[in-house]
Amino acid sequence: MRHNRKINHLGRTNTHREAMLSNMASSLIKHKRIFTTTAKAKALRKYVEPLITKSKEDTTHSRRIVFSQLQNKYAVTELFQEISVKIGNRPGGYTRIIKTGNRLGDNAAMCFIELVDYNENMLKDSSAKKTSRTRRSRKKSAVAATTAQVQEEEAKSE
Repeated sequence: MRHNRKINHLGRTNTHREAMLSNMASSLIKHKRIFTTTAKAKALRKYVEPLITKSKEDTTHSRRIVFSQLQNKYAVTELFQEISVKIGNRPGGYTRIIKTGNRLGDNAAMCFIELVDYNENMLKDSSAKKTSRTRRSRKKSAVAATTAQVQEEEAKSE
């Protein structure tokens, strides 16, 4: 039975899994989007989101905690200087997983994992959707005006 076994081991030992997640988190921070399997992306989301939350507070202590996880000073610098400024007012949910189908060789489920505030296409789409929203229900005055116009057209045609 699997009682209280909640983390996905991803078929790896503990040290291999930690090293892989650290490397993937560094790549996500540097490139803002990476292509991987869905299982790895879900494990990476649980790994990287607390680090991004830590980066909101730029202190020596939080930098050391993040560095102990990432082991990459360039990724830590990018996280604290660029990413934390951009996501400063977001309360959580810093990453997005977009499923892309199955891999050709072994049929593994594949996806993109990306930082939410860095996809310009998604940001443009969300702003366009907000401006073009229309109401489905008509007001009574609008209904009365259209019926009056229909009656006038009928009277003219007769």
